[in-house]
Formats: sequence, C-alpha cells, structure tokens
Amino acid sequence: MALLIINIAVYDSIKNNYIVEKEVNYLTQANILSNRVRLSIDEANREFNQLQLNQMMEEVSHLINGRVLIIDDDKNAIYDSFNDIMNTAINTFEIDRSLKGESIANIYNLTNYGATMYVAVPVNYFDRILGVVFISVSLEDVFISINRVKNLLFFISIVTLLLITVISLFFANVISHPIKILTDAMQKTAQGKLNERVEMEGNDEIGQLSRAYNFMSTKLSHIEKQRRDFVANVSHELKTPLSSIKLLAESLIMQSKVEVGIYREFLIDINSEIDRLNEIIDSLLNMVDLDEEKLNLNYELTHINHIVERIVTSIKPLADNKDIRILINQWEKIQIYVDKGKIYQALMNIIHNAVKYTDNGGRITIHIEREGKFAVIKVRDTGHGIPMESLPFIFERFYRVDSARSRKTGGSGLGLSISHQIITLHQGSIEVESQLNIGSTFIIKLPNDINQQF
Repeated sequence: MALLIINIAVYDSIKNNYIVEKEVNYLTQANILSNRVRLSIDEANREFNQLQLNQMMEEVSHLINGRVLIIDDDKNAIYDSFNDIMNTAINTFEIDRSLKGESIANIYNLTNYGATMYVAVPVNYFDRILGVVFISVSLEDVFISINRVKNLLFFISIVTLLLITVISLFFANVISHPIKILTDAMQKTAQGKLNERVEMEGNDEIGQLSRAYNFMSTKLSHIEKQRRDFVANVSHELKTPLSSIKLLAESLIMQSKVEVGIYREFLIDINSEIDRLNEIIDSLLNMVDLDEEKLNLNYELTHINHIVERIVTSIKPLADNKDIRILINQWEKIQIYVDKGKIYQALMNIIHNAVKYTDNGGRITIHIEREGKFAVIKVRDTGHGIPMESLPFIFERFYRVDSARSRKTGGSGLGLSISHQIITLHQGSIEVESQLNIGSTFIIKLPNDINQQF
C-alpha cells in the first residue's frame, strides 16, 4: 500500500510537471507570435495585411511543433501553417475566451490524434482585440515519456517489494527461530523438565527474555530440589519420633508385667518424642501463616535486652552440655516497639542454631547496641561456618547447608526462614557473615522509630 501510494503521488507529480511545463512553453510561444502578428496589421483600417502576415508566419511557424492558426475577430482562419483550413470558421471554447482577452490552454483526448493541447492568445492592437493566435500541438510524446516513467516506477516497486519480502522472511525467521527454541523449552518446563536452558547471546529483547527464562528455570530447579529435600528431611524427622513411640509402646504391650518405674520412664520418652513432633508441626504451621499473611503483629514497648537474656537463660542448659560459653555485651538498655513473642521466636531460632552448630568448648557472643534508628543484635559463634555458595540461600525455606549434619542435629530447615520473615515484617533486616571452620555472625537490625511500626 505504501509503494502504491508513493507511485501514484510520484506519477501525478511528474505528469503535472510535464504538462505545466508544456503549457507554459506553448503559451510563451503563442505570446511571442501574437506580438509579431501585430506588425502585420494595417494602421489605416486596423486589419491584417494578408501578404505580410503570410510572409511573417512562414518564417516562424515551422519553429513550433504543431499547427498554428491566426484567427480574425470573426473567428475565421486567415492563416494555417498546414494550409488546409484557410478561410474556414473555427469555433472553439479557447478562441471564444481568447477573443475576450484571456490567454488559455486546455488538453483534449481526441479520437484520431490522442492527447492534444489547444493554446489560444489574443492579438491586441491598442484597445482592440483583432484576432487570436491558436496553436494545436500533440502531447502524445509527453504521455509516452510519462508512461515510461510509470513503467519504470512499477518495475522498481516490484523489485523493491520482492527485496522487502525476501528480507522480511529472512528476519522473520531470524526472530522466530529463537522464539521457537524458547517456546519449546517452556513447554518442556511445563512438562516437568525444570533444568532446561536456552543458550542465546545478545542484549536485545529475545536475549533478555532467554536470560530471564534461564534464571526462572534455575530457580524452579532449585526450588524443586529444596522441595524434594524437604520431603525427605521431614519424612525422616517425622518417621524417627513415630518409630520411637511405636517401639516404646510395643515394648510395654509385649511385657505382661512391667514395673511402674519402667512405665514412667517409657512414657517420659514417648512424651519427649511427641514434643519433637509438635515442634516440627508448629514450624510448618508458622510457615503457612506467614505465607497466607495471617500473622498479626502486636506491637508493644519492649526491652530488647530482656528478650535476649531470657533466650540465653532458656538455652543455657543445652550450651552447658556442650561446654559452650555465651557472652552478652550490652552498654545500654534499648526499648523498641516490637511483637515480643514473635521477636523472641526469631531470635531464639538464630541463637539456638548458633549453639546447635558450635562444637564442644566453643563460644557465642551476643552484642546489643544502637546504630542510628536501629537496634542491632549481633550473634557471633565459633561454629562450623557456612560455605560461600550457600550464603544466598540460607534464609530460604527447607534449605539446609548440610542435610546429613542437619538430620543429626535435628530441625526442619524452617527456623531461619521463619526468623527472616518475622524480622522483615517488623521492617527490619537480617544479614549473615561466615567463614568455614571459623564461625558465623548474624546481624539483626530492628527499627526503633515508632512511626515505622504503625
């Protein structure tokens, strides 16, 4: 459509330019002839001198590529360059207009002659119009030239259209091929093949989309691995206490006579295993509540120091069993608005992990301080440390740095994720710094500006 419009516009422009040029040219020539014809007018009777007119026109009429007529004011032809309509009355629209003082040119499509231009210019003698210079010229050569241009434009348009089609098909294939590859990869991902990757280079939209897909695929694969690990870990965690409970119960059932002390000892063990099951289930329920945004925070003014001291007192028996020293460094009492129970749970998970993953004879140091608008709690241990490649994932649910060691020490891999979400809901932050075989430092920042909490 664009080429068609351009072709029509160019064709019309060239055609009009040709015709206007011819019109101006013949009007100019007719005016020149009109001025020369006036020289043949007899001043006495103000009529044309036929002899002088014929001589004068014979000298110049051959210079014009067409028929030249001199028409008197009675519309009779008194000169004809073709000598076949002398003294014949000529009545045309152009002659009528010219006898009224107008220079005019029109184009007609004649049956026998094709495109023809009629040009008429008045012959003025002082205040009278004594006649008309009438020129009739064929424009067939002009329209032949115009048609050649039209055919050339058509040919160029066809070639251009073919080139555009070939180039468009080429680039369409170039663009659609990576999209097809990406679509195939997505379909495989939808079928469960989460490790699919698309190798595409470039910074265009397709390249960015492929990199986004690769990131998504990697993330999905990682999440799926975590899910499988979680199922395996939780299955193990749930199966172990259940197996113990079943074994203890069967032992009591199979014995006909059991002393009360043994019953009591077995029931204490069963109760301990049930507590372990409840701990795992509570962690899972907490995660569900956090996911569904059911967790409501009840802010109250709280001494963060007292929360840390309560946690240390609660966890000290476990630390004493491993001969681990817990030190609290604090220089002031810090009061902030928090949900006391939730922050207790978040800090308990972090400090409990520090004790759990610190070898016998180690040390845990807890710093409590104020930094600008934040209360900062730093928990530093001398434990195993966390590999560099695991640091970005430790706050993800179900993630375990060492599954074998985690099963040995217990836990579901949800503690740090729960802590992270609770602290984030308080508009705080939690970061970790760690080196293998040296230890880890967890840095918790909680805002102490009441306006940030409400």
